[in-house]
Amino acid sequence: MKRKIFRMIFRIAMILVTAGVAIFAIPRLASEIYALNRIVKPDDSPQRPVAIVFGAGLQRDGSPTPVLRDRVATAAGLYFSGKVQKLLLSGDNRFVDYNEPGAMRAYALELGVPDEDIVLDYAGRRTYDTCYRAKEIFGVQQAILVTQRFHLPRALVICNGLGIDGVGVSADLRTYRKSSLSIWNLRELPATLVAYIDTFITRPLPVLGNKEPIFPQSTPE
Repeated sequence: MKRKIFRMIFRIAMILVTAGVAIFAIPRLASEIYALNRIVKPDDSPQRPVAIVFGAGLQRDGSPTPVLRDRVATAAGLYFSGKVQKLLLSGDNRFVDYNEPGAMRAYALELGVPDEDIVLDYAGRRTYDTCYRAKEIFGVQQAILVTQRFHLPRALVICNGLGIDGVGVSADLRTYRKSSLSIWNLRELPATLVAYIDTFITRPLPVLGNKEPIFPQSTPE
């Protein structure tokens, strides 16, 4: 009798675990399939007006993390190769001593990108917010999305789902620690599920404000 009860509990537990894994794994798999033909090498990228660069944290001294430096450097490379005309640097600036866009701008300037071709989004608190604001605040219709490979599928699903014709370029310019990659990829499982819900079901409003079109002449009245 006890064995039957144990087996029943074990089977139920396995069913619940399998269902839980599927709930998180299926959206991630779907995003990977969606991104397959939308991730391109820098040299093969089509020309787009803007490169959207997603924030990735700051170090204790306020400078960009290595991951964020790679994103900005990749976008700068696209700019200098004529693939994009402007860089939209989007990050978090909720706190007085935390300014992701400012740090990204400083590094882009250090790399030689002209200040007039740098646009800052101070309310890119998460990927969804960055994509939403790129369309609604900055008038972006087409863009190259610049971030690491593990993050690109989710970014592509969100931005394209919100109406931006986006392709992705990977910013993996170095070999990252395996432990960090494992954490990042694991985090993408729940994050991608939330991304699908936000983009295609709930459409929450991020912090908005006055419209600041990057190319005013091309923005309809």
